[in-house]
Amino acid sequence: MHLIRPFAGLRPASGRAAEVIAPPYDVLSSDEARARAAGKPWSFLHISKPEIDLPAGIDPYAPQVYAKAAENLGIMVREGVLARDPAPCYYVYRLVMGRHTQTGLVAAASIAEYDTNRIRKHEHTQTDKENDRVRQIDALNAQTGPVMVAYPNSREVDDILARCSAGAPDADAAADGGVRHSLWAVRDAGIQGRLTRAFDAMPAVYIADGHHRSAAASRVAAARRAANPRHTGEESYNHFLVVIFPHHQMQILDYNRVVAGLNGMDAAAFLARLRESFAVEKSAAPVKPAKAAEFGLYLAGQWYRLALRGELIPVNDPVARLDASLLTDHLLGPVLGIKDLRRDKRIDYIGGIRGLAELEKRVNSGEMTAAFALRPTRMEDMMAVAEAGKVMPTKSTWFEPKLADGLVSHVLD
Repeated sequence: MHLIRPFAGLRPASGRAAEVIAPPYDVLSSDEARARAAGKPWSFLHISKPEIDLPAGIDPYAPQVYAKAAENLGIMVREGVLARDPAPCYYVYRLVMGRHTQTGLVAAASIAEYDTNRIRKHEHTQTDKENDRVRQIDALNAQTGPVMVAYPNSREVDDILARCSAGAPDADAAADGGVRHSLWAVRDAGIQGRLTRAFDAMPAVYIADGHHRSAAASRVAAARRAANPRHTGEESYNHFLVVIFPHHQMQILDYNRVVAGLNGMDAAAFLARLRESFAVEKSAAPVKPAKAAEFGLYLAGQWYRLALRGELIPVNDPVARLDASLLTDHLLGPVLGIKDLRRDKRIDYIGGIRGLAELEKRVNSGEMTAAFALRPTRMEDMMAVAEAGKVMPTKSTWFEPKLADGLVSHVLD
């Protein structure tokens, strides 16, 4: 069983990528998707967020929503907006956001290797979100949301991808935020074979973003395998759609926290509590932490730099030493009483793409009381957690740029 294999992708017809590609389904609300897709009949949001074509207020998990997705996909294929490649390909996918560039490989990854954890995970999944993706895959008979994966150092793969993307792309489009998405089909059987063998030689690859999509694909594969008396392992449902980037090119932004209330304390008492575990220093400028165990605090119109005492930082635990864990274990939990980071309504999370000004805005408005700026998680730390078979803290990685939905889909024959 190969770790990855080429596949015949379903993708926008020549020159139509800009009309089709859309943000990932899970970064927009239904209302935001409806506004984004207005006047854009071929936006992939009509497939990934099909409730936008049904009456406002409909349950996005209602059966007719998934049926509408299948209907819209069929229309886009019949109208020639989407077309399937005649033979299996790999695809080189380049993302450019400002000065940042990353170049990866679109492939069909082995669910058997996912199930045995050679494709490493670092997050727990939620059943309701898994169920949603299972229904979407079954309704479309396709995987349309790619899973972002990282591969460890491989000069050979890096060089092949660079050579394959040297010419004019097969698809090229600028999306929201000025991110450019470019795609090259790799049709040469010799190059495909080299890529397959290079990935087979890797001990593991690492899911960065898309744990619910990969878990759902595994569940669909298990159900179809059980229902197929002629199952061979070669069926397309045994694989899931991934884009695999070199880990050293991937970019994780900070994932910051804002909180409402100070657990009954005023600002002075709160700062006094912090000084029991942190060095606390006023700052005339917003604090963007650059070192481990360092945090920015915005409170009552003032920025502070917090530095956790060194003896409180674990050395050998890949989860406990993460900045997100340190903030929870030494401040959010014991000082503010916030222990359930998923359900406690007093805390919210802000991706670093919005900048530190968003933290100030949320506090200055009176909606929130304090904001905490974190250093971005490093790729090496995420991979170490996955290697240890552990789970990252809630909201600890924000990857940018994000993949587009609709650039390539994997049909389950």
